[in-house]
Amino acid sequence: MEIKWFGHSAFEIISEENLKILIDPFISNNPTCPVPVEEIEADIICVTHGHGDHFGDTMEIANRTGAVVIGNHEHSLYLAKQGFEAIGMNIGGSVEIHGIKITMVDATHSADMDFIEEMGVGGSACGYIIQLENGKRIYHSGDTGVFGDMKDVIKGIYNPQIALIPIGDRFTMGLLEASIATQWIDPYVVIPMHYNTFPVIEQDPEEFADMVESTNKKTKVVILEPGQIYKE
Repeated sequence: MEIKWFGHSAFEIISEENLKILIDPFISNNPTCPVPVEEIEADIICVTHGHGDHFGDTMEIANRTGAVVIGNHEHSLYLAKQGFEAIGMNIGGSVEIHGIKITMVDATHSADMDFIEEMGVGGSACGYIIQLENGKRIYHSGDTGVFGDMKDVIKGIYNPQIALIPIGDRFTMGLLEASIATQWIDPYVVIPMHYNTFPVIEQDPEEFADMVESTNKKTKVVILEPGQIYKE
């Protein structure tokens, strides 16, 4: 299993069966992404919400690769009208595709589609629990603040081994809130995201790592540079 960070909140997960899962593929307009969008491949694309820095290049990549797009109900309707194969979900629901189980979980964030000419209704923002063929569970929180269900639902029900969470502040959790969220979720690996893409979300991930270590020594903080890969 591999997890590649493209910067911001964009990740590629490659499963044991070599399935490629993209999450929030903000590539071509992402100043930190070192990979051209033309080189991105996907079998599944998961979108957490309708902001342009998360919806990103979803349609271009899906059109070129034939990937199925998973998002909330409103996004699926929009994508279907554009001719794409889209699976709509809502909070608490799960779908299984190509042996991968994907569960949509809550996030506290706005969600309207701001990348179209007239801002469109985008339903609710979300995160995902992605369970691979071998049972490993990865939590991508999407853009969110810290909220109590991270302890009671994300940890209590789904118990992910790997968590991808934002630390950038301003539009999401900052360092303190992200360290608390990590303590509540209690993964064995946490990878920070949604920071240093733009000046307004500049953060020091090493400071985040120190805060996590001070409260939960069982969790390993993996700091990636855009383009780098975490392997298991």
